[in-house]
Amino acid sequence: MESIRRQNPQAALMSLEAAAASARSGFACLFSTADEYESALITERRAQGRYTQGRRSYWPLALFIGCVLIVAGSVLLLI
Repeated sequence: MESIRRQNPQAALMSLEAAAASARSGFACLFSTADEYESALITERRAQGRYTQGRRSYWPLALFIGCVLIVAGSVLLLI
């Protein structure tokens, strides 16, 4: 604090303006629109392999077998 008092007011003002500009640049957004951000996010996630079909889901097969068993059970009860 004392170093600011020893400086002349013009130098202190310029130093303060430089610090403010530096702080503002830290909050700047790299993307101009939300669409740009979403596109970059999806591109990055694809590069990481998050949207690949590498693992197979067995839910559709399990649901189909369950439905077949329910229909077969219903038919057997009606006979």
